[in-house]
Amino acid sequence: MNVTFLGLGRMGLGMAHRLLAAGHRLRVYNRTAERATSLVAQGARFCPSPKEAAQGAELIFSMVADDAASGEVWLGATGAFSAALAAGTMVIECSTLSHDWVLELAAEAERRSLRYIDSPVTGLPDMAAAGELTLLVGAAAEDLARARPVLDALAKQTVHFGAVGTGTVYKLMINLQGAIQIASIAEGMALAERAGLNLHSVAETLATGQAASPQVVRTARRIVADDHDRNILFTPQLRLKDVDYALRLARKLGIGVPFGATASAAYAKLCELGHAHSNESKIIAVARTRLPD
Repeated sequence: MNVTFLGLGRMGLGMAHRLLAAGHRLRVYNRTAERATSLVAQGARFCPSPKEAAQGAELIFSMVADDAASGEVWLGATGAFSAALAAGTMVIECSTLSHDWVLELAAEAERRSLRYIDSPVTGLPDMAAAGELTLLVGAAAEDLARARPVLDALAKQTVHFGAVGTGTVYKLMINLQGAIQIASIAEGMALAERAGLNLHSVAETLATGQAASPQVVRTARRIVADDHDRNILFTPQLRLKDVDYALRLARKLGIGVPFGATASAAYAKLCELGHAHSNESKIIAVARTRLPD
């Protein structure tokens, strides 16, 4: 199948490799061309614009940072929608975006007689490279059935939540929960540290306790190792973006989210301290801040 992939960041690069390994004819676009070197070496074609990458595609993926980047790769002057796309071309947006933008983009795709699938993902970069992501899908059932043979190369699990937009609702919900968990475990670790506990013992005991989750365990261990500026899995800047999108959705639905608002403030403070591009476990720097006397 002729497949296009837009965005070769930490997640996108691994996903694109999976599609290439599955035997698809792959065109790719990324703002930084060097990110495509390994793909081109294995037969992908790098294109200088989303428009050129989308030419002749039967299915187009996007995996970018935020609403602005998504708008640019789809609707910009040289965006994918400016290509001569055939009716019925599949448009699969895997980025974590705001709910409002997902619905707007889906409506624009429909006006162009394209088929839109809302498919944010959960998983880490190594899972993307191994084809072990979970896809959180909002789509018409027939569109998902048509895309599934391609999606199966990316994921160990595909969950269909309902109509377009529902995948994004779940993704924002779970990323909001993750932000609260990470901020909370950093707060707990700072408390234990200030009280003189051995943090290694704290982290290992947490891993076997009631509060354990993969995210909590991973964050606690990185705090113990003071390992926040290499092997970066997810940045405070991206976590703050996701939380803000979730808070925006909550306001639209009339839901109070005080814990989410507190987590948002903590991540905003972390970015202000100059750690926007560290690993999000750096949130311990905010938790360690002394209260004024």
